[in-house]
Amino acid sequence: MNKNLKNYAYMSFAFALAMTTASCSDDNNKVEITETDAAYVGNKVGNFTAEEWYPGGKLGTTMNTGSSAYSDQTPAIDNDAELFNQFFIGEQMFERQYTLNTGAFKGLGPASVRTSCFDCHPEYGHGKRKAQYETRYGNGNGYLLVIYHPTDGANSNDGGYVAEVTGMPQTQAQSPFLPPVDESKIKMSWEHVTKMETEDIPSMQFPDGEKFDLIYPEISIPREAFNTTPTPYETGNGAVAVRLESTIGIGGTGLVDAIPNEAIKAQYASEAAYFKKAGLDVKEHINPTFWDADKQDFTDAAYYTSFGKDSKYATGGVHADGSTFDPKSSDLNKRIIKRYTYALTRGSLQDGPGANAIWNITNVTRTDRPVLYTTKAWAKAMSENSNVIASIKKDPSSPYYADTDEGIKEKVYNLLLPSTNQFDNKWHNFTPEQSMDDFYAFMVWHRGLAVPRARNLNDPEVQRGKKLFMEWGCANCHKPSWKTGDDNYVTSKYIADKKLPRYQNQTIWPYSDFIQHKLYMKNDIHGSWCRTTPLWGRGLSYINTGAEDRLHDCRARNEVEAIMWHCYSKKSHAYSSAIHFYHASKADRDAVENKLLNRAKEHDHCVAVCLRKIVELERRIVGVRVLRVSVPHDCLYLVACAAVVQTFYAATVGCSKSASPQRCCATP
Repeated sequence: MNKNLKNYAYMSFAFALAMTTASCSDDNNKVEITETDAAYVGNKVGNFTAEEWYPGGKLGTTMNTGSSAYSDQTPAIDNDAELFNQFFIGEQMFERQYTLNTGAFKGLGPASVRTSCFDCHPEYGHGKRKAQYETRYGNGNGYLLVIYHPTDGANSNDGGYVAEVTGMPQTQAQSPFLPPVDESKIKMSWEHVTKMETEDIPSMQFPDGEKFDLIYPEISIPREAFNTTPTPYETGNGAVAVRLESTIGIGGTGLVDAIPNEAIKAQYASEAAYFKKAGLDVKEHINPTFWDADKQDFTDAAYYTSFGKDSKYATGGVHADGSTFDPKSSDLNKRIIKRYTYALTRGSLQDGPGANAIWNITNVTRTDRPVLYTTKAWAKAMSENSNVIASIKKDPSSPYYADTDEGIKEKVYNLLLPSTNQFDNKWHNFTPEQSMDDFYAFMVWHRGLAVPRARNLNDPEVQRGKKLFMEWGCANCHKPSWKTGDDNYVTSKYIADKKLPRYQNQTIWPYSDFIQHKLYMKNDIHGSWCRTTPLWGRGLSYINTGAEDRLHDCRARNEVEAIMWHCYSKKSHAYSSAIHFYHASKADRDAVENKLLNRAKEHDHCVAVCLRKIVELERRIVGVRVLRVSVPHDCLYLVACAAVVQTFYAATVGCSKSASPQRCCATP
């Protein structure tokens, strides 16, 4: 874009914010500005405490509730100049596409799940529902495939993962290799529920006649899509089933890391005691993999014991206070309790989803990840592929090159094995592709992501929604608040001499118990158990990401559908709460939905959509975001939308200067 036009756009935007009026209109549209929540922020209102305006506590909450809120840094970052600088370096590690050999973003492949973290977390939020499994850059597909051998030999939710592809299956590869799974052959469709499993809901409508619609995915991968030897169809019980799991928003993950283990144990014990007192089978309601109902204590599987992939120092973690991480420590709070991912597979954030994913999603190696994320079956298939061998023979500069076909086969097989140290082997010694300095910056960014402040808590409708949410028992799983401790985090030994943001003694409001439950949905999540997903910031999903999809596979297109999936089956652990929603009046259903969204006013929604489009435009122009809009939500009026659209966006996306801001916001 022309530099002068760009500067003019910024000035116009600032002027528009400064000159906000009481209304905005054109020939056909007029929007009246209603009271905002600005005067109430930080004060007790109705049944909300003053603290609830700050879901991430004072150190973890951004006051930005606009279209860039999900990417904001916490006040803990803002208050430290060194962390502030590192945060924005780390942000690029997340947003940029990785390639085979481009500067700090080199090392993609040889097989990968995506080329960028940003692919799975569109605008830092929940992945988007897709009609087809396609991993094109920037399309918002946050799905990960779950491929397993169903116990029933057909399509049951249980059964072990197939060994021929990685746990997060890869559908991309760098030349001359083929992807372990050819995504073009994946078959996917969305089916409609015609009848709820429970007999208490006789039709797909509420008692007052309002209809609802539930959909679920059917997905399969044929034998010919696998580029492995053998394919999963030749192992296990010979049956292959597939599920989808979408990414969730990543804001506030550092705050979750700061919750003391003792507090999480107390939550497990409290819920187990409740079920026991109610005469229910505790092992059916609390996953026995993580909680021993007889001993009333964690099982060994609940603890995260390893740290990193460095086999010479597998437990190479260091606490913030400088002490060495001991997975057998008698001090519960110096151990690591699993709290991340649907399946509860990760503990410390510094060796958790992001720290691990920036390696295994892209296959970019680093000092503490000296091996590839691959499988023996894929290495074997590539080493025996005649086209792969022929291509390498033509390129003497290839690290896989040898004088003979057998020599190439040997190098390909061994260098692609997941057990080969890429930096120390007899075939070819690569160098780490991501520096530990860049990884440190990435972890500052990851731990430094904020949670947007709550909105509209002064609204009587939102207050009524909270009352119903609590009365119906929704908070039994979506536990509203936690108190962080001293946040003596564990980090990699390689960056232990550098500080990370800490969130000590904060009251936070994630609305999750961080425990797994079952919903018994059609084509449910693999294993049936699923960790309660935090709800904080979810009401801003549309204006930040352009989508509102919910649940583990994005089957719920809005809050109503998400709630109704909770009572699809009478066996659902959330049935008694969700059935209240089904029987509620339309007004009460809307109130609960408003509470879940902290619903923004329509004019704020429109402006935020415009701002999101500007951010997207910036990304297309320069490759990374350079515009960060961090204005208070009450300043976002339609006049700003009109000015921005007319000066900055009109010529680029076809929104004419004469169009109303409402119509501009409606453009794709």
